[in-house]
Amino acid sequence: MPPKPHRAALLVIDMQDSMKPIMHRPERTVDTIAGLSSRARAANVPVISVQQRGCGDVLPALVPENGEPVVMKTCADAFLGTDLDEILVRLGVTEVLVTGFATENCVESTARQALSHGYDVVLVADGHTTSVRPEPTDFVLPDRSIAHHNEIYRHIDFPDRSVRVLPSAQIDFAAPKPVPEE
Repeated sequence: MPPKPHRAALLVIDMQDSMKPIMHRPERTVDTIAGLSSRARAANVPVISVQQRGCGDVLPALVPENGEPVVMKTCADAFLGTDLDEILVRLGVTEVLVTGFATENCVESTARQALSHGYDVVLVADGHTTSVRPEPTDFVLPDRSIAHHNEIYRHIDFPDRSVRVLPSAQIDFAAPKPVPEE
């Protein structure tokens, strides 16, 4: 059986009203995701909103357009107990570009599960954010947490999967270029 042709989809995770007050750098993250969403739509790449049940509406700049899929979830993993996988299969998606809130929770859980469900993953380096931290805290500070997760994904080795970390400006929605063997 020949491999499926490359098809990307953009996931926008938990960018909702009740989350914004606890987001680190919400305006910058929203602007990044909004710009990427616009580029995705122009390239005929599906944009899928993932929402945490009970956390309010999607932020105004990120409201799904008519007909775009919306996935309602009840836990950090956007695949668990939802129709996300069915939507991706129906759309012929082979790679998900992951953005949203919160880096070490819903973004992380969904990205790893995407790999386990057979999708290639692009973690959008400047398209995810975490929560603000009270001082003092045992949590890693927000910028360090984001950088830490970007670095982890630069080093994940998952069988038969491509894992990339790219800033939004470098995303072209194309298949990853094969790495020449030495």
